[in-house]
Amino acid sequence: MEFRDLGIDEELLHALSDAGYTVPTPIQEQAIPAAVAGKDVLGLAQTGTGKTCAFAIPILQKLKNEERLPGFPPIRSLILTPTRELAIQIYDSLVSYAKYTDIRCALVYGGVSQYNQTEALSAGVDVLVATPGRLNDLCGQGYIDLEDIELFVLDEADRMLDMGFVDDVERIIRRMGEHDDMQTLLFSATMPKSVQSLVKRLLKDDFTRVEVNPVSTTVEKIDQSVYFVDRENKKKLLLYTLRDPELHRALVFVRTKSGCDRVAHDLNRAHVGAGAIHGDKSQIDRQNALNRFKEGKIRVLVATDIAARGLDISDLSHVINYDVPTEPENYVHRIGRTGRAGHGGIAITFCQADEVPYLRRIEKTIDREVPVREDNPYPMQEKPHEGRGTGRSRSRRGNRGRRSLNNQKKAADTSAEQNTVEKSTEEKENTSRRPRRRRRRPSGENRPNPANNNG
Repeated sequence: MEFRDLGIDEELLHALSDAGYTVPTPIQEQAIPAAVAGKDVLGLAQTGTGKTCAFAIPILQKLKNEERLPGFPPIRSLILTPTRELAIQIYDSLVSYAKYTDIRCALVYGGVSQYNQTEALSAGVDVLVATPGRLNDLCGQGYIDLEDIELFVLDEADRMLDMGFVDDVERIIRRMGEHDDMQTLLFSATMPKSVQSLVKRLLKDDFTRVEVNPVSTTVEKIDQSVYFVDRENKKKLLLYTLRDPELHRALVFVRTKSGCDRVAHDLNRAHVGAGAIHGDKSQIDRQNALNRFKEGKIRVLVATDIAARGLDISDLSHVINYDVPTEPENYVHRIGRTGRAGHGGIAITFCQADEVPYLRRIEKTIDREVPVREDNPYPMQEKPHEGRGTGRSRSRRGNRGRRSLNNQKKAADTSAEQNTVEKSTEEKENTSRRPRRRRRRPSGENRPNPANNNG
């Protein structure tokens, strides 16, 4: 099937051809016809499957075929997304798809001055891409009115709620009001109860459900593997991994903001060009680091999970999990940065002893074991808390566990005996030592002479 078979207008087909789109992905093939027909859509698909195009094309086609009202045009479509990076990329895609139409798009997000954003809004906007916080701010200041929204897109709904935007999303929904004719497209990689509640509230009863892959499964073409390594050797292992000539560009994920800065600093000290992006970085710094990475000026980009859903980087050869994510879904989204749009990619995970339980949860979620890499110059020395590959199985450790308990009991008894001996010896020494007498002063020493007091 081709895009032409999905009932898309010629102007949009021309723009898609210019962007190099030829054959629709499964999510596009199923979601676009339903959305173009005016149906509400629930799209469940892993990251990197082409969801942006799946909702952007129906929006543009609907607005293109509608007559624009005279006077100052209201905002007709809203795309709500959790992160600034994702908002920027959706906006760039929209502008690319709409270049042969007169549809006007705008972008609002926090972390930067609102001046340029309000200037764009004052010129009139058809499609608005926004993050929740800045959108509510501008609505409160009177720059944005959401009462005329005809088509609402909630992208990365699960991530939106995980990041604590529940109250912001609720306010935005109330600002739009209840419209029987409003079309809603909701996209999510997972389907927790919080998202199920949104589906019941926002989508009409006859909505179309599109699920191209089981929820929280990994892209088949991604080559996944794991190194078992002690924490103090992770930096050395990262430098060793980056020596691979096949590793052109790598996205390295860490768990904390401070760890993100530290890893990037260590790489630069080792003469490996690296940048860092996380929530404490300003929007300008984050965008500069991302642009330098995309342009090939640096080889490595270190990021926290805030970027796991928001980055769309073509030809990303490797994703490296410097820290194992605590949630299996985050693993899926991290490695989904490579293998975009059906292409292959490589995902390598560094797992230390106390992260083995997280790895087991990931393997259970993706329903496969992550192969252990044999070329490990820094094998784990610390006993893993649980697992395979770096030690014996639990059944084979049973007798050894009992022997360990016996050894611990013997050690405790020996320690108690030593303490008893030391205590008795100390008591003997105390009893054999004579108490020290206080020195008595001579009877006349330092006593006042009464004769001297008689004037």
